[in-house]
Amino acid sequence: MAVVNDLIIAGEGSLDFGNYELKSKTKKDNFEFQGDIYKIKTFNEITKLEKNGTFVYESVPGTAVHDFKSSESDVSFVVEGPETSSITLELEAETEYKIHIDEIYAGKDKTNLGGKLNISVDLEPGRAVKVDVKKVVE
Repeated sequence: MAVVNDLIIAGEGSLDFGNYELKSKTKKDNFEFQGDIYKIKTFNEITKLEKNGTFVYESVPGTAVHDFKSSESDVSFVVEGPETSSITLELEAETEYKIHIDEIYAGKDKTNLGGKLNISVDLEPGRAVKVDVKKVVE
């Protein structure tokens, strides 16, 4: 895997986005995918994705994300970057989610009132990490 040189591209039912190798902030607006409009801002310090003007994903420092899929009940993607990254996802407010990192259960966490969920992912050059976040159904 590698950075996304076009900043954002569509795959079969998924998105690839982000370039943590860029030294200055670069963005791409009005990217259409499955009837939605996406905006990406990315460089070595941050990667941020918005959908229809609403926050979706942010990582500090910047990352490259592959096979990003999102539904009402789960989000999954493969992420890579040069160092440990703090990732924030926008999900359903005040809802509990199970988190798996590289198929290993990392625990449950509850989103805040605004629907934000924070995950710390240990990254290193040349190593991609799979992240799965699934809504807890009771």
